Amino acid sequence: MKTTVRLLYILVFLCIGTITFAQEINVTGKVTSSSDGSPLPGASVLIKGTTTGVPTDVDGNYTIKVPSTQSVLVFSMIGMIAQEVPVGTQTSLNVALQEDARALNEVVVVGYGTQRKLDVTGSVVQIKGEDISKQSSMNAVSGLQGKVAGVQINNSGKPGEAPQIRIRGVGTAYGSANPLYVVDGVWFDDISFLNSGDIESMNILKDASSQSIYGVRAANGVVLITTKKGKSGKAVVDYNGFVGFQKVTNQIKMANANEYATMVNELSNVNGKGNVLDPSQYGEGTDWYHQILRNALVTNHQLSVSGGSDKTTYNFSLGYLNQDGIVEKNNFKRYTARLQNDFQIAKFLKVGYTATGSFSRSRDEAANIFRQLYTAGPVVPVYYADGAYGDPTDYNLGDGNNYNPQVTIDYYNQLSKKTLLTANAYAEVNLFKGLTFKTSLGGRYGQDETRSYTPEYVATFKQRNTTSSLQFIRPQTRYWIFENTLTYTKEFGNHNLTALIGQSAQHDQSYTMTASALNVPYTREGDLYIALGNADGRNVTDVGDLATYASYFGRVNYSFSDKYLLNASIRADGSSKFFQGGNAWGYFPSVGAGWVISNEGFMKGQTIFDNLKLRGSWGKIGNASVPSNLSTLTVATGGGLAAIFGGTLNTGASINTIIPPVTVWERGVGTDVGLEAAFLKSRLSVELDYYIKKTERAIFDIPVLRSIGTESGRIVGNQADFQNKGFEFALNWRDDIGKDLSYSIGFNGGMNNNTVLSVSSGANPIYDGGVGLTSGALATRTRVGDPIGSFYGYVVDGIFQNADEIAKSAQPNAKPGDFKYRDISGTNGTPDGTITGLDRQVIGNPNPKFTYGINTSWNYRNIDLMLDFQGVAKVDIYNANLGWRYGNENFTKDFYDNRWHGEGTSNTYPSANIGGGANYQPNTFYVQSGSYFRVRNAQIGFTFPQAVNEKLKVRKLRLYANAQNPLNFFKYKGLSPEVRANENKPTQAGIDANVYPLSATYNFGINVTF
Repeated sequence: MKTTVRLLYILVFLCIGTITFAQEINVTGKVTSSSDGSPLPGASVLIKGTTTGVPTDVDGNYTIKVPSTQSVLVFSMIGMIAQEVPVGTQTSLNVALQEDARALNEVVVVGYGTQRKLDVTGSVVQIKGEDISKQSSMNAVSGLQGKVAGVQINNSGKPGEAPQIRIRGVGTAYGSANPLYVVDGVWFDDISFLNSGDIESMNILKDASSQSIYGVRAANGVVLITTKKGKSGKAVVDYNGFVGFQKVTNQIKMANANEYATMVNELSNVNGKGNVLDPSQYGEGTDWYHQILRNALVTNHQLSVSGGSDKTTYNFSLGYLNQDGIVEKNNFKRYTARLQNDFQIAKFLKVGYTATGSFSRSRDEAANIFRQLYTAGPVVPVYYADGAYGDPTDYNLGDGNNYNPQVTIDYYNQLSKKTLLTANAYAEVNLFKGLTFKTSLGGRYGQDETRSYTPEYVATFKQRNTTSSLQFIRPQTRYWIFENTLTYTKEFGNHNLTALIGQSAQHDQSYTMTASALNVPYTREGDLYIALGNADGRNVTDVGDLATYASYFGRVNYSFSDKYLLNASIRADGSSKFFQGGNAWGYFPSVGAGWVISNEGFMKGQTIFDNLKLRGSWGKIGNASVPSNLSTLTVATGGGLAAIFGGTLNTGASINTIIPPVTVWERGVGTDVGLEAAFLKSRLSVELDYYIKKTERAIFDIPVLRSIGTESGRIVGNQADFQNKGFEFALNWRDDIGKDLSYSIGFNGGMNNNTVLSVSSGANPIYDGGVGLTSGALATRTRVGDPIGSFYGYVVDGIFQNADEIAKSAQPNAKPGDFKYRDISGTNGTPDGTITGLDRQVIGNPNPKFTYGINTSWNYRNIDLMLDFQGVAKVDIYNANLGWRYGNENFTKDFYDNRWHGEGTSNTYPSANIGGGANYQPNTFYVQSGSYFRVRNAQIGFTFPQAVNEKLKVRKLRLYANAQNPLNFFKYKGLSPEVRANENKPTQAGIDANVYPLSATYNFGINVTF
């Protein structure tokens, strides 16, 4: 019996083995290109539903064992369309893969519609929302940094503050220099309210022909943003969140207490006074940066639910961002909610809407805190032994250094709130085949508030306040846009035509009220009211603005045989801002053409180009981002203008500014020539652009003498023409290595030259850039032939070593240790032995010549790695912190180590008297290279296998670690070379004075899909 059972077991085992062996099939074959039959080495042959697969060899051959006749093989390769082939009983499978034209057929968003990438004749770049949301950027615009050629972005480390963006250089010099953001059809100047996780794509329109369809607001570029929509199917729940911290990078090392005391005495002796401090009494002292700055927590969470049916789809999301600033007590919180629905009412009718709400609240930092940290005396302790604040007055430091930064932090109390509601509703009607009518109504409602309170306090001899004060600033905006378009699409033979006509109306109103009061008691936040202050100390002022626009536009897109492309558009805009003198209307035409060379018959059979397209475009664009009523004469009144006549007090008035009789449209004229190519089965793609972007009749504010009787000391009008000219390139490579590893590498760069072509003031330049400079000095000049806002000052030729050098120089009033300025020209154009304003010249350029980025992604099985690099070259920074001095402010360690402190000690750095004599005047010592290279973003993630997901009952689970700006390389002697333009004005760009520095961010996150 036992023998029988054993034989039965053996028989069953042999049967099973035979069956298994019989089912396992050895499949061989060759993978080739369908276009020319050439073998495809490195193609992937994968058993569907498994991770089992093999690559093809150099001749395109493969051999793979499949478990059964039910198996399906998946053949794929970068640049080719994947194929799935059932095995059945076949042992030999040869497959020909077709080239993947999706890159050409990929749809990009353009003004009032979409186009195939193949049909685009302008310079349009699309960035996927997933590429932005993967980063830890708090603002979606920051996520573009280093990813788009010709786009410069300057970030701020201040929580909640929007970055400054320049598309192909400076587009305007007065008013807002920001591009136009169009979010689901609604126009914005800023998208700080938008959660990056809600973005489907961002499309940057860089050339005038693609921008001109938005004529009135296109001068600074256009960024089209499409938010996510729901898709038919079961509900999908996504959660994305991260938590981490921010840390100051490249922190400036300041002189310690002993070194500071040494330099204070040197400065006192230069001015003919005795020693102020005894250096032997001090050691390291107080490191004020270490005292006030911190590692700051940041956390971000987003939850979305999307889905729908055949008739309706939806997408709902909630977002929460909590970001501490690197300054003690500084904090920013943002809450967002978004709801989107589409309804297919009938076969011919579709309607939908998108609504977004955003609320933010911030505890602000003191406006001058970074200047205080840079200059505060390290000999002053934070607190004395009895708990009282350290007092600079006790050290006889003078009014130039009369603050304890800890006092500033402890008694500064300002809160800001921002509420924004925006929505857009549309209806789309298919009137008949090819003809679609779309109407949309969008708008936004904004209500902000900044509350500042200063209590009564006594902290130090100088830092005290005897009367409490309360101020509220409440801006509000009301905006709506109503647009109607009619689109006709027709294909006949080899011809493809799309025609669009449209109408738009906009209403943009703002109102700001400012109220203040004195002696308001503080018991709690909810008890702060203006009415609680003294009646005679209350003050209320308000300002407002209303701008209206009417627009008509049209566009025609035509292509023949996917080889010859034509695009033409025109827009007419009427604006209330330019109603004087019959100049309300502006007209903005454009034309673009393209030639897809690779689709020509003579290109058949060639194996070099997978795609080759030449395109060119020209267009005009406008700028209405300027204050209203520039040609309306306004006056100022006030107590200082009152006068007594006949014993009666009479109110006086003064003209605010000189105005031109008429202000006309500022307009841009742009030309772009581009080449697009793809090689090696579309693994390698190249895009090249050359452009000329000219701004005509640019609006400038030119300083004039106040003695002529104006309040502002400026005249505003169409004063100048300027030009940006440059070259851009983008190279992208993507490939698979075997079945497990895929990767992509992208490199983009742009070169831009900005030049002023004409100024109405003729030989009289436009001076500006006084922020952070003493004694009314101005550091920038705008003049024909130079870039906008060029740094302007004296050329330093060394340091005076002794009195004999001074006596023989053109600076008889100088002192040993002062800057030695070059004698360039007198009134007759030659050196005259005297240093005057005529010896100044252009000493730097704040407009970067080169911007570039390197973006890579790597995927190995379940592990993904992203490395992004970004940089700027040939740009200058004016380090105003060095010479912004009124007394005994602190010095950097670099200055202490290199300063002049006796004959022969230095011929490059001045003495401790850097802020005295003529040393504070703008000169080459303060101008430093702003070039930098950084690791912009590094992220590694792990996606759990499907088997694990099934056990956890989730669709997808990914964990990641991210580092933003972890490594920065630059020679600039400040906290960061990424310096934003003060007041967003190009004539004040690149001046580092009290700038909130960037920080590195390190965080861990999770992506879960249910």
